[in-house]
Amino acid sequence: MNAKRRFPAEVLALLGQAKGLGIRAGKSQHRFVGIWVVMVKDRVFVRSWSVKPNGWYRTFLEEPRGTIKVAGHEIAVRAVRIRDKRLRDAIDRAYLEKYNTPGALKYARDLGQAKCRATTTELVPQSV
Repeated sequence: MNAKRRFPAEVLALLGQAKGLGIRAGKSQHRFVGIWVVMVKDRVFVRSWSVKPNGWYRTFLEEPRGTIKVAGHEIAVRAVRIRDKRLRDAIDRAYLEKYNTPGALKYARDLGQAKCRATTTELVPQSV
């Protein structure tokens, strides 16, 4: 992958430590929605749990640009759909490892189900 499509090391560190991030899909100025985030090999991934018709995932299908908010920083991103089965499997494991408390584990497992796996999205920095 092109190095320009990777987040800087300090942003990766913030995302790796964060239990969640704020995401705003598309060009509009809608509010940020809190979602879970995982990393696999310094790549940043998210999945939609509810897959609502007017939610962030469906908005990204129409307009792949958006913004994330983590640790007080707003970062312009582009959403890239992920279809690779092996990568999706690694993302399943990353969710289970990161969100492993008794209260979170049910949702982490749900994010590994077919409906949520189909929404697997990589977030990459938006090119200027």
